[in-house]
Amino acid sequence: MDLKVTGIVSEVLQEMSGQGKNGTWRKREFILETQEQYPKKICIVQWGDEIDASNLQTGEQITASIDVQSREYNGRWYTDVKAWKIEKLGGAVSDPTSTNVTVEIPEPPAFDDDDLPF
Repeated sequence: MDLKVTGIVSEVLQEMSGQGKNGTWRKREFILETQEQYPKKICIVQWGDEIDASNLQTGEQITASIDVQSREYNGRWYTDVKAWKIEKLGGAVSDPTSTNVTVEIPEPPAFDDDDLPF
C-alpha cells in the first residue's frame, strides 16, 4: 500500500528516546496540515535515522510517504502514522493562508504611425 500525504509542517515536537529489548530507540512526531478546502492536521511519527535525514522545520511544504499501523495493548487499540520517506517541496512557506501572487505583465511593443495597418 503506497500512501502519501502532502501539506505544511505546522509543528515539530520534541524528540523522544529510550531503551527497548532491541536496543536504543528514537522517535519524533510532527504535525502536518493538509492544504485542502477543509484542512486536516495529522500527527506523523519518524523513527531513528529518518529524523536526521529529513531535518524538518516548521513551515516546510512536504510530501510524506506513510504507513498506518495499529496495535493492541491491554484491550485498547493504538494507531501510528509512520513516515518512511519525506520529500521537501520547494522550501518553507511563511504563511500557509497567504494568497499573494506576483504576476509580471510585459509591456506592449511600441508602434510607429507608419506601422499601423489603417
